[in-house]
Amino acid sequence: MKFTYNRVLSYFFRGLLVLTPLAVTCYVIYSIFFFLDGLIPVPFPGIGILMVVGLITFVGYLASLFFAKPVFEWFERGLFKIPLVNLLYTSIKDLMSAFVGDKKKFSSPVIVQISETVSRLGFLTQEDLNIIGKPDLVAVYFPHSYNVSGNVFLVKRELVTALTGVKSSDVMKFMVSGGVSPLEH
Repeated sequence: MKFTYNRVLSYFFRGLLVLTPLAVTCYVIYSIFFFLDGLIPVPFPGIGILMVVGLITFVGYLASLFFAKPVFEWFERGLFKIPLVNLLYTSIKDLMSAFVGDKKKFSSPVIVQISETVSRLGFLTQEDLNIIGKPDLVAVYFPHSYNVSGNVFLVKRELVTALTGVKSSDVMKFMVSGGVSPLEH
């Protein structure tokens, strides 16, 4: 009886390992789809999300036109003058531009020598810290595993080694997964 019980339990956990990531992924995609589709209420499912994507693309197109840039800059300057809105807006804008902007910040994976026997993976975010009087330091972001947070450390330039031959997205996935996801060339 014990042999059968252990085998059934093993099959259960194996099934859980296969189905849980699939179910959570499907649920998140489903939730995002219906949230975005519900932003513009139309009677046909899917049309709302197409309209949202179209609107975002159109605003992006407008923002890239030279005669529309002053309007967007004027709007931003107005937001900068509102104390709490300024903090929220600039934080979100900086985070978004770090991932999808022209100046992606998490595109330079590095290894930082912590001690003789310990190194840590991170992303170089600022190479020039002269503005704070520390020209020999660089800013490195270390994401936390299984979380959307991280820490920024200022470290000596000679302790930082650039990673080559590996995509920054793979390094991010490796770090966020706690080292479980494989690094690929």
